Amino acid sequence: MIDTHAHLDALEDEPADVVARAREAGVTRILTVGTTPAGCRRALELAEQFDEVFAILGIHPHEAGKTTEAHVAEVRELLAHPRAVAVGETGLDWFRDYAPPDAQKRLFAQQLTLAAETQKPVVIHTRAADADTLAALSGFSGRVVLHCFSSPHLLEPALERGWYVSFAGNASFPKAVDLRLAATQVPADRILAETDSPYLAPQPVRGRRNEPAFVVHTVAALAQARGEDADALGRQIDRNAAECFGLPA
Repeated sequence: MIDTHAHLDALEDEPADVVARAREAGVTRILTVGTTPAGCRRALELAEQFDEVFAILGIHPHEAGKTTEAHVAEVRELLAHPRAVAVGETGLDWFRDYAPPDAQKRLFAQQLTLAAETQKPVVIHTRAADADTLAALSGFSGRVVLHCFSSPHLLEPALERGWYVSFAGNASFPKAVDLRLAATQVPADRILAETDSPYLAPQPVRGRRNEPAFVVHTVAALAQARGEDADALGRQIDRNAAECFGLPA
């Protein structure tokens, strides 16, 4: 099983302990995400330290207002690392006013260019920005992952364009009927699961700080919604992630 999106640098526990608990839970691969240049360097350090860990490198839209050309250039250099498997998370966030819209759009476009240049998938963060996100991605022909999927309005265009759809712990919440319904519509070869840890702990452990080991609960919720066996779905998601991110078989 795989956790396709975690923030190991944001967890309070030692990474070695987090990785060990994930391994005990059957989670054999973790994609940790850098959201600033410093965070990207840390993600690569963790990927070098643990065989289970690979890195997704990018600059979060919340950081757009203070991002320079030099920062983007640094991420470009870091993406050459063999443990770097994707660009992101990048995108648009109109829900929180943490960065000017124009700066977010500019940074998003720059990172889409990085993904195209490196031929790596792009991991998308989008909140309250469906139309603008779709517009920004209209000319992008590479692999796309909708991280922490929470906008059912994006499902139809995502499926039409062959994007991957990744569900986090919030899909297991009792009131998240729309997310579980969306999960039933995603083709078997396009569904992914993640923790987005330390955020959004799934329902069985809600109230605790999330961590990669808990992705098993999200997979179980998705499997129940889809009428599938949880172990089988976990293996399918692992295969999907290997295909999307170019991970070893």
